[in-house]
Order: sequence, then C-alpha cells, then structure tokens
Amino acid sequence: MSDHHTHNPADDARDMERARVLSEALPFMQRYDKCTVVVKYGGHAMGDEALGLEFARDIVMLKQSGINPIVVHGGGPQIGAMLTRLGIKSEFSGGLRITDKATVEIVEMVLAGSINKGLVSLLNRAGGRAVGLCGKDGNLIIAKKVEQKIHDPESNIEKILDLGFVGEPAKINPEILNTILRSDIIPVIAPVGVAPNGDTYNINADTAAGAIAAAMGATRLLLLTDVRGVLDKSGALIEELTVAEAKALMKDGTISGGMIPKVETCLDAVEGGVEAVVILDGRVRHAVLLELFTEHGAGTLIQKSAGA
Repeated sequence: MSDHHTHNPADDARDMERARVLSEALPFMQRYDKCTVVVKYGGHAMGDEALGLEFARDIVMLKQSGINPIVVHGGGPQIGAMLTRLGIKSEFSGGLRITDKATVEIVEMVLAGSINKGLVSLLNRAGGRAVGLCGKDGNLIIAKKVEQKIHDPESNIEKILDLGFVGEPAKINPEILNTILRSDIIPVIAPVGVAPNGDTYNINADTAAGAIAAAMGATRLLLLTDVRGVLDKSGALIEELTVAEAKALMKDGTISGGMIPKVETCLDAVEGGVEAVVILDGRVRHAVLLELFTEHGAGTLIQKSAGA
C-alpha cells in the first residue's frame, strides 16, 4: 500500500491553520475590495531574488483578491553600481544625487530599463500580468526641477544648489493608470519624470509614489524600507501616528535623518487625500500581506487623525 494516504496529524494542523488564516483575512479583503494601493518597493528587498519573488507573489495575490496594486520602485544602489561600472563620478548633496546630462541618461536606462523590466518579469512569473511604465509614458509624471537651498556658513546667506536633472512631480496625469487599472494589469512605475520641454528628470521614488497615490485617491500608500518603521526615542516601533503627532516628532528630533523626507512624503500624501500611509520593513517576509490582511499590521501607520 502506498504511503500517500498515511495520516499525518502535523499536516492536518498545518492545513487547519492555513484555512483559519485565509478565513480571518476575508474582512480585510472586503474592506480593500476595488481600492487602489500604491506600493513603493525599494531598499534591500530589491536585491534579494527570493524576497523579490515573494514580493511579486504577494502583489499578484492583492490583484487576485480584488485590490488594484500600483508598484513604484527605486533603484539607488543599482544606479550607483552602473555609474561606477561606466566610470561616471557622482556627488551627493543632502541625500540627493547631483545629476548631470550623462548621469540622467544612465538613471533612466537603469530605472526604466533593467530594474523596471526585471520587476515586471517577476510579477509575470508569479502569475500576474504586469506592464512597466515610467513617468514619461502618457505624461504620467510632469517634473519640475528641485531647488535645494543650502546655508553657507561663511557668508551666512542661503544659496541655491543646482542639482542638475533632479526633479519633483509638478503634476501627475493619472489617465494612463486609470486605463490600466480597468484591465487586470498591474502597473510598475519607474520614477523618471519629464519636463514640459522634454528634459528627463530623476525623481525620488518615495516622492513619486506619494504623488501618484494622492492623484489616484489611493486608500493606502505602503513605503517598503530597510527599517521597521518610525521608532520612538527608546528605539521601539510606533505603530500609529496622526499628522500632528508626526510633525511634533520631527520638531523634537525623534524623527531624524533619512526618516524625515520619508515622513514628509507620508504627510504630503495624507494631506493630498490618501487615507493612510504605512512605512514598513521590506525585509520582513510578506510585509505587504501582513499590513493589509491582518489585525496587527506591520510598521508605522500615519493618518490624518486618530482612528480615522
């Protein structure tokens, strides 16, 4: 007799647990049904093939369960690696890459090329139907030049630093995304914008995701990062913040360094009409599903007012 039908209580328990988890996810699935969720994918999760495939499966699962996911990706480390390979020197100022004409061509090549298509391919392998776009497609992201003010200690005056082709979204034209979301296609967006004169601009992926989420009236913006979320002074995770509380934490120095621009992006998105924004750890397996489909969520949720 084959051992195929041998009864294993451990298998029973595992199947029962799986059914329970699926059953408990139902009210969350119903809550987000037909809602738009923008997911910013970046950080170290991007460089790990196994994590990448899991991320792709999770996004496809969102689509299957009636949610409209939009993926916006970064690519700082990959851009840096390609510039090094090509011998193009890069300078940074205040965390932003000073981007000349030669650099912006490489930025576009890496972001809208290899990274974007790699992610599209992962989603398709996971059973989804993904299409890659950048901000130039359908004039999705109209960019304007970022002006960075720096304080010159010698003359004690503020100077404007020219970052070259570094932009921010001036206008989002969501028509192309609305068209795509009416089908069963998952859009994957590279944060490259276009100026009215046709110039290409490199846009911070968090900023692009926030602007797209606001323009689409998204229910959630999920920013996947390399940290657990916003931490308090003792290093413990803060699970929920209102806009006012987040501003107070930036003022008193609890939120500092690289977390400041992230939180500012969140506040802009919420004030632009996104119901809530979550900063969560992309290194945690199934972080997106944990956030959307479980009671506890993951990371730090920022919304206009408590319990909204």
